[in-house]
Amino acid sequence: MSANTIAINQNMKQFDSHASVWLFGYGSIIFKADFPYLERRPGHITGWARRFWQGSHDHRGTPQSPGRVVTLTPQADAICRGMAYLVTPEVFAHLDHREKNGYLRLVTAIHLDHAGSVEGLIYIAAEDNAAFAGPASEQDIARQIALAEGPSGRNSDYLLMLAQALRELGTDDTHVFEIERQLLALQQADH
Repeated sequence: MSANTIAINQNMKQFDSHASVWLFGYGSIIFKADFPYLERRPGHITGWARRFWQGSHDHRGTPQSPGRVVTLTPQADAICRGMAYLVTPEVFAHLDHREKNGYLRLVTAIHLDHAGSVEGLIYIAAEDNAAFAGPASEQDIARQIALAEGPSGRNSDYLLMLAQALRELGTDDTHVFEIERQLLALQQADH
């Protein structure tokens, strides 16, 4: 599948007739909500694990030196904490462009803190997209992140802002925090 997923996502019509839709963010959408929303709530989804397995050729890296950003991978017992936003369907034109580097919309159950479960959308970059970077050791991922920079800034800033946002949510994400630890060790060694 092409790395550019805008056209595929624009063909998803399931929520077009709805006045509002819940969107679940598990990566930069937690800390960078650059879109209008009606409501924002912490929440989680089940059956998915957050992993730095997606290449970033358009935001946190370049085609020549891709960064790494998070996607979700299926894992039966996993709980992925994040932030849910109630948005109008018009927001998806912006989000489809923002998430165009391999991410597809997927319908899922979102569990809102203290408010039950709702049906909503997430963006997931599956392993069949052209920008998928795949699994690697946390140390290797940190090395790649340390070197990458793109139009949206340094890849290391993305990692550090995500780790901070997860702490603010009270989430212990061992994968993200270990990559952060490795990155900070690399940065310390460089000084």
